[in-house]
Amino acid sequence: MKFGKVNHPENIDFTIPQDHPDTGVLLSRLKNDSPTNFFVGCAKWNRQDLKNFYPRGTKDELAYYSTQFNSIELNATFYRIFPAEQYEKWYDKTPEGFKFFPKITNEVSHLRRLNDKVYETVDRYLEVTSLLKEKLGTIFLQMHNNFGPKNWDRVVRFVEYWPKEFPLAMEFRHTDWFNDEKVSQELYYLLQENNIANVLVDTAGRRDLMHMRLTNNEAFIRYVGANHPTDYNRLEDWIARIAPWKSMGLSNFHYFVHQNLELESPLLSAQFIKSLNDEFDAKLKVPQTLNKPNPPSLF
Repeated sequence: MKFGKVNHPENIDFTIPQDHPDTGVLLSRLKNDSPTNFFVGCAKWNRQDLKNFYPRGTKDELAYYSTQFNSIELNATFYRIFPAEQYEKWYDKTPEGFKFFPKITNEVSHLRRLNDKVYETVDRYLEVTSLLKEKLGTIFLQMHNNFGPKNWDRVVRFVEYWPKEFPLAMEFRHTDWFNDEKVSQELYYLLQENNIANVLVDTAGRRDLMHMRLTNNEAFIRYVGANHPTDYNRLEDWIARIAPWKSMGLSNFHYFVHQNLELESPLLSAQFIKSLNDEFDAKLKVPQTLNKPNPPSLF
């Protein structure tokens, strides 16, 4: 994942900003007594991307991956809509309790940019994605960097069209969505009123995307390591941030680990899951990796 990559990550202030004031207000209003659901995973299960993970002789990567993680951010669906039987195979290969968090095809987000011709594609996408049944987590829509607020009417139409039975998260990358307070407040209100999660992206070169505004009872975090020893410290900062959200009643915490170069994502994920278990008794399986985390020498 090259988005937000910088040449000298040691010069970046990775401090997580304070929560947007409305995040606490929202969580307090939505608070319930149910425990927080933690789902943590990588972006893909390809052997060539997940170094130091698959044992020699692994024949089915997804089948093995799903014994170690409880979720996957399914980036493959960004590039094409797979045949129905592929979704059925993914469902059958994974254990009970595993969840997929698929990205909406780029035909909707990047090629047609939410224009009036996307809705047939949306219907086709949802028809096959629904075959994941109870293993389907939150679907997420990632808009292009140059998709700005001038396209507001397209966003509203898309949100109004989206079937509410499918959980949705949206990721906006154009800086003008966040630079203008009036624009950002309108966006947050639209997402909040329609129970859509506002994706937080933790990457080096785009700290403006750390707006820390939750819009429903779901924190959907896309963490991008910079292939630098600071990657591990940043994970611990997220553990500290979860604590107040959890105390305010956050129901769902979804966290997906990327790197600019996918070298140590399983190691980072394993470290994060271990910290979750230690701090919150999350009871997640700690993935087995072929190497142990050793931040000073990894990079």
